[in-house]
This record gives sequence, C-alpha cells and structure tokens, in this order.
Amino acid sequence: MADNKFGIYFNTSTGEILRINSPYWIPEVPEWLCLSDEVNITLTEARQIIENKNLFEDVGSIHWGTLPLT
Repeated sequence: MADNKFGIYFNTSTGEILRINSPYWIPEVPEWLCLSDEVNITLTEARQIIENKNLFEDVGSIHWGTLPLT
C-alpha cells in the first residue's frame, strides 16, 4: 500500500466501504482496513477482495458509506 493513505477502506464491523482520495478524513486502524491504494476500484472488485481474504461473512451486504461529518 502507498504511504499517502488514499485508497479504498473497509469497516469490518459495519460492512461499509469508503473511497478516500483527499486528506479531509483518514480512517482509523483497526476499525478500517485499507483494501487497495487504487481509489477507482468498483464495489464488485472490493467485494471480491473482501471475499478472497475472508474479511466479512455476508459479502452481498457490503455497501458504499459516507464520510463522517467532523
């Protein structure tokens, strides 16, 4: 993964995925896992990564989330 912290992040508790491509808000570890430093992967590609790594039981329920209002 790149050191810039931009990429696709996954919350293993909620099944949310976030696309981070600015320093406005950077997800905290361990709640958020960086799936890819490629910010343009699709939901299908993200689900495939999650399924291959056995990170979440119900891959079909994984969804795009929104940044928190801080």
